[in-house]
Amino acid sequence: MSFVPGQPVTAVVQRIEIQKLRQGENLILGFSIGGGIDQDPGQNPFSEDKSDKGIYVTRITPGGPAEVAELRMGDKIMQVNGWDMTMVTHDQARKKLTNKKEDVVRLLITRRSLEEAVKQSKGSHPRQ
Repeated sequence: MSFVPGQPVTAVVQRIEIQKLRQGENLILGFSIGGGIDQDPGQNPFSEDKSDKGIYVTRITPGGPAEVAELRMGDKIMQVNGWDMTMVTHDQARKKLTNKKEDVVRLLITRRSLEEAVKQSKGSHPRQ
């Protein structure tokens, strides 16, 4: 999925809620991110056209909170707790995700399989 910065985005999204795991003073999410408007999109293995500067899930910790919540590698994060993540730096995204005041992270994500499922369902039911 690609888009023009500053223009509205149409995307098929899924809600995912992750309960952070407390380890001492730290709250663990169990995933890593890549991307951001300050990063080189050509280095993003999940960007279809190598121009997408979105925030993507690049690693999932086996058995961690993100895996339990069914977050997947390659998911594009569109929102974090209601905050738009389509035009943020990598550091801004990291700070929103790791906010120590929040035990739960509510994400809106999109993934290629969601978009493909919608395209297939539209193609298999002709309009009347």
